[in-house]
Amino acid sequence: MNLPNILAFTRILMAPLMFFFLVDRNLSIFKNVDVSWLDYFATLLFVLASVTDFFDGYIARSWNQITKLGAILDPLADKMLTLAAFLGLMYIDRASPWAILLILVREFFITGLRVLMAGENKSVKASFAGKIKTVTQMIAIGFLMMDWPYATVLLWLAVFLTLYSGFEYVYTYIKES
Repeated sequence: MNLPNILAFTRILMAPLMFFFLVDRNLSIFKNVDVSWLDYFATLLFVLASVTDFFDGYIARSWNQITKLGAILDPLADKMLTLAAFLGLMYIDRASPWAILLILVREFFITGLRVLMAGENKSVKASFAGKIKTVTQMIAIGFLMMDWPYATVLLWLAVFLTLYSGFEYVYTYIKES
């Protein structure tokens, strides 16, 4: 296990902990804790996990530690983190169920398409639009967790970019077929 894989695995472990702070707010252990602190903890965990996403890829490339396990763990960790965040935010009524549905359907569809493409030995690298989509989703999640202004606008911008980058993947697949 190398450092990039450890970082991806850490992200996988942080996702349910972040989800816990979002959805289990009524537990007796939190009875004397203002809900804003639970938002802070969830957001802190999300930001730390998101930072590991940048560093695991950077370290893997710059230290030449790209592995098959890492190629599986990294996108899995990304999906687990965003899935936990979006479902938690929907549960506490900070995110539109329609927006979350559109994002999750695209994510699962494109994951399946990438598996199909990999099986056909076709390129499955993330596009620039896919990277912008990820950053926008992460910013939207942070704003939604903190219940900041314009969070809903950022969420719908993330939906648009998510769908757009999904269409890019489909177009690339059709073009290469």
